[in-house]
Amino acid sequence: MTAETLNQNDVIAPVPSPCINVCRMDQASGWCEGCLRTIDEIRGWSSYDDATKRAVWDTLDARHAQWMAQNRQTAK
Repeated sequence: MTAETLNQNDVIAPVPSPCINVCRMDQASGWCEGCLRTIDEIRGWSSYDDATKRAVWDTLDARHAQWMAQNRQTAK
């Protein structure tokens, strides 16, 4: 949906925070162990516009896959 297709009565939900209240920074990756954001992403979240928040969300899938692969190797 683009801005041109929105009507005045359309409501777009705010972009939710990925925070799950597990707030520990992993020293090796620099990501929060709960939400996988960087400290800069966490710090800036409340001032980000929706497009920037969505961009962070888009990176989290790739980070999750990388995190899982790293943790599988560590568990061996």
